[in-house]
Amino acid sequence: MATVIIPTPLRKFTNNTARLQVGPGTIHSTVQELTQNFPDLKKHLLDESGNIRSYVNIFIGNDDIRDLQQADTAVKEDAVISIVPAIAGGSPETHGVPGPNDQPRNPTPPSNSASPAPILTKEELARYDRHIIIPGFGMEAQLKLKAAKVLVIGSGGLGSPVLLYLAAAGVGTIGIVDFDVVDDSNLQRQVLFGVNEIGKPKVEAARRRLEGLNPYINLHIYNTHLNSQNALDILKDYDVIADGTDNFPTRYLVNDASVLLGKPNVYASIFQFEGQVSVFNYRNAQGELGPNYRDLYPTPPPPGLVPSCAEGGVLGVLPGIIGSLQALEVIKVITGVGETLAGRFYIFDALNFESRTFTIRRRKDNPINGENPTITALIDYEQFCGMRAVEERQLKEITAKELYDWQVRGEKFQLIDVREPHEYDIVNIGAQLIPLGSVAANSEKIDRDIPVVVHCKVGGRSAKAIRELEEKFGFRNLYNLKGGILAYIDEVQPELTKY
Repeated sequence: MATVIIPTPLRKFTNNTARLQVGPGTIHSTVQELTQNFPDLKKHLLDESGNIRSYVNIFIGNDDIRDLQQADTAVKEDAVISIVPAIAGGSPETHGVPGPNDQPRNPTPPSNSASPAPILTKEELARYDRHIIIPGFGMEAQLKLKAAKVLVIGSGGLGSPVLLYLAAAGVGTIGIVDFDVVDDSNLQRQVLFGVNEIGKPKVEAARRRLEGLNPYINLHIYNTHLNSQNALDILKDYDVIADGTDNFPTRYLVNDASVLLGKPNVYASIFQFEGQVSVFNYRNAQGELGPNYRDLYPTPPPPGLVPSCAEGGVLGVLPGIIGSLQALEVIKVITGVGETLAGRFYIFDALNFESRTFTIRRRKDNPINGENPTITALIDYEQFCGMRAVEERQLKEITAKELYDWQVRGEKFQLIDVREPHEYDIVNIGAQLIPLGSVAANSEKIDRDIPVVVHCKVGGRSAKAIRELEEKFGFRNLYNLKGGILAYIDEVQPELTKY
């Protein structure tokens, strides 16, 4: 029997089974067998025409089936098949609507003009001694680190270890893009910050921490929302980009800006127990250009199908592991020491302690640098990822304070919680628990004659539940609790537990 490895985001549809056995045949017959045995997998693997979705990659061994015979690729009895969907996890703070004070705190970017060759002071020689004595690394690589300019997008779960290790390693100039503030819920994984920074801008807190770690480097902070209007100006003065974001519009924005500017993009992503790392748009010593994010995932998943870490959660140590690997690849790109992950895609499964590395290649139909590119400038990435289309549906919303007013006045309504049971056990506000995955099967439990308020942790899963109920069952009395239970705790019952 062939073995199919199910990724973390899809295991909830396979009874939390990580490995499944299927009969020999083709990839087409394998997918058919999987979707017959687990019907909920179908919409995640296949589009409306029955084709494998563009944001789902399937590998046999280390090879992408798109480089073989695609769905007709033969599956032998000893084959190992890996399903690799796009995941968005990282730092959510670099995408969204900026606040009124979201401006670059250091408007002067690092200079791109020629500067004298770097030298190491005696203090730096002592600090970096363990690097300098490594055969094959030495003084030459350390001087390259000092001369380098690296932009880290996101200072959250992934950005924290990346920034700490790049600063400690002696990268001469580091830029940080983020416009969020430190929240108590960040401290489970964002090791840059402590309780004293709660409520403060992340970029400011990050700068203080990194200056304390290494006073011999230059830091440039951008307390701003990265978007199509400012991305090229911010990225252009850096040598390497490290992408640790948590949403698909920013992923594609960073990729396209990196390609248009000719910058290598060191990518990482996390979700629950699984992490991904690669190096995109890297030109090796022979002048060969490697693949970019659009070669791997030409188009994003539909809005709401792939949850962020805020919705799906992430094991606290996982960003440390994956962020450290991301920092490693940045250092290799800068110094030229070792082989980077360019042309390869690394996956780490913390739950089963397994890692896999797949081969990826440039594609002729890549819209930004294939044979006939159609993208020559940055586009509207929210629209490209379908975000605006979701907003235009105009789901009815209710704020936490409005819900509280209903409760005080004794209004008649039904309250539904679509989180998972373990979340409900941590904290709840007396709602009826119907987890998102079972909403359709329990639609008869939802009242049609009175207002129904649906909530989750922050509002994403509840919005998805409402869309499903409206589209499949014709509900018209559903309200999404804006900001979810976290907003309710902040605005109504701060004594409740936040997680």
